Amino acid sequence: MTADVFISVCIPAYNRPANLKRLLDSIQVQTYRHFEVLISDDGPGNEIAGLIQQHPLLPLIRYVQNIPSLGTPENWNEVIRQAKGAWIKLMHDDDWFADARALQVFADMVKKHPDARFFFSEYRNVYLEDNREETVRISPLWRKRLSSNPENLISKNVIGPPSVILHRKIPDCIYDKNLKWLVDIDFYIRYLRSGPGPVLIPETLIRVGLGEDQVTKMCFRNPEVEIPENLYLLNKYGVSCLKNIIVYDAFWRFVRNLNIRSLEDIQRAGYSDPVPAIIQSMIRFQSSVPASVLKTGIFSKSLMTLHYIFQYPKLLRG
Repeated sequence: MTADVFISVCIPAYNRPANLKRLLDSIQVQTYRHFEVLISDDGPGNEIAGLIQQHPLLPLIRYVQNIPSLGTPENWNEVIRQAKGAWIKLMHDDDWFADARALQVFADMVKKHPDARFFFSEYRNVYLEDNREETVRISPLWRKRLSSNPENLISKNVIGPPSVILHRKIPDCIYDKNLKWLVDIDFYIRYLRSGPGPVLIPETLIRVGLGEDQVTKMCFRNPEVEIPENLYLLNKYGVSCLKNIIVYDAFWRFVRNLNIRSLEDIQRAGYSDPVPAIIQSMIRFQSSVPASVLKTGIFSKSLMTLHYIFQYPKLLRG
């Protein structure tokens, strides 16, 4: 099996055997067979191990249970480290392949674009609680923005969750364990900075299960998560990235949406490192404007543009 592995399907699992079974069932029926399956189990108990032992995909599965648990995203990193394939297909255990030819399409695109090393497909969000679905695809405008500068992802994750991507395995290119909410965006930016641009597969190949127990649900609009992570990311990339008005607008919306009106709000969220002067300026400016005005899109965008124009000379000076 190992000599024939082209794609490593890497599954970080945690306490959701029913979801994992659905994913394994979708892998079992794939027409493309040059793959291995790795499962890194971060949960207690033996439910996941018991499921795997009874699944017909078992001969293709390598399984490890983490004791103690590694947490997100280190569990993702561990399963990627163990991969033997040249290509990584990370799959969260609540997502699954849309049909039996999905892996074949990914593999065919690799052959069609031999110089590329990062692919992503359209996908379908499946809202598990209310039995609703929607197809997600990137617009032509955002395809252009993504190709021109991957840092534009700070404004909007137009690629999607890690389950929709296929990337070449590169040593030491892993997910940042200091992040949870922005961890995928950060990985995409760093990966795409160092090589060719991403290749879109214009087909729905992945179904993404969305439920109330997901990390993203727990993080959304949570100041104790979003404030430290956004400022950590800005310090990581440097304030020079704010010369890009799309990124500037993203941080303007970050200050507005988290209702940050003072440095004390940042400190209460658990962030103790220095706050860049330009973010402090955003906070002061926004705190002088009624919240009702900031919530009106056209007024907020106009104020952001005005603030950007006045701050841009400082950004140029570094």
